[in-house]
Amino acid sequence: MLKRFFQISLALFLPLLAGCNMVVMSPSGDIAAQQRDLIVISVVLMLLIIVPVLFLTLYFAWHYRRTNVNAAYDPEWHHSTRLEVIIWAAPLAIIIALGAVTWISTHKLDPYRPLDRIDAARPIPADARPLTVEVVALDWKWLFFYPELGIATVNELAAPVDVPINFKITASSVMNSFYIPALAGQVYAMPGMETKLHAVINKEGEFDGFSANYSGPGFSHMRFKFHGLNQQRFDEWIARVKTQGTALNRDAYLRLEKPSEKEPIRYYASADKDLYSSILNLCAENGKMCMSEMMHIDMMGGAGKESAENREKLEYDNRRVERGENTNSPTHPASGEPSRSPQEPNSTVNDNGQQPMQHDMHNMPGMDMQHQGHQAPDNGDGNPAPTQLNNNN
Repeated sequence: MLKRFFQISLALFLPLLAGCNMVVMSPSGDIAAQQRDLIVISVVLMLLIIVPVLFLTLYFAWHYRRTNVNAAYDPEWHHSTRLEVIIWAAPLAIIIALGAVTWISTHKLDPYRPLDRIDAARPIPADARPLTVEVVALDWKWLFFYPELGIATVNELAAPVDVPINFKITASSVMNSFYIPALAGQVYAMPGMETKLHAVINKEGEFDGFSANYSGPGFSHMRFKFHGLNQQRFDEWIARVKTQGTALNRDAYLRLEKPSEKEPIRYYASADKDLYSSILNLCAENGKMCMSEMMHIDMMGGAGKESAENREKLEYDNRRVERGENTNSPTHPASGEPSRSPQEPNSTVNDNGQQPMQHDMHNMPGMDMQHQGHQAPDNGDGNPAPTQLNNNN
């Protein structure tokens, strides 16, 4: 019944939507299809209240018009138990139904949850081997690692039809959002953090992917193509990458990492197996301490005064400014870049007429580690956890 209602509604409103891209409402992946169904169910439940209210508003205005002398007029009317039950019971039932659907879908469509089906009619086979893809959001292009295949690509992604895909997602400098509307909902890509997405493509075709989070002047061109292929064509695509590609080592990655716009598709026939882990831990550049090592030192109580020698190894965000490169980091004074506004900010005194405290962690007693520019870990309630610093005491 719900599906039939959706088809009729779509047929009635389709002429009005002729110029729109309906990929969100007509996806090619099971996860995106379930998200589409959630949108439809939510809209239908809300229309059960909205449509009668609109209809009754027009009806009352017409029926109780001044010229209709046959309409009942009762100036002493003040209460109707039957009407009160209808007014409160119907919305309450819809809210309960909508809350139940939202609760179930929130857990079922959790991007971190492994898939349990290929589509509505087929469960995941017991011998199915998911395809792992490691995603890195760069400025302003996308880098994809296929660790099980030993290859990597830039601005092109491919996967076989009806094969579960396990995405591991991170970023090199600022937050982006990995989004393929035909496949699944968007998931954020953040430096120093790894997010996940489980999805499957059920139809062959070429689909658009992009960043759904503004990240600088090259954001508009931060797009890529996602190819859903049958197994034979996917094997041919892998062979083409290995034939036409070059090697992706740390030096090649550091050149690729520099901000650039409208980057062409690139193939890498081989990629260092530890490169993605180094990008995730902010230590792809030689001489930098990996974030995982730093966090281990913090967990063990800090390295004491001897850790002062680690200061340069922990400087991440200012390396581009020192080399004179374009960067998305904050403006002066955090990155050394001047303010983009011609008017200087008035930060010499606060509301009480006092000079504010300078937030220079290098000059604070007991602190031997520089404040990190990476995203802080999530503390479980959706807010970043406090940054950890070592204590010399």
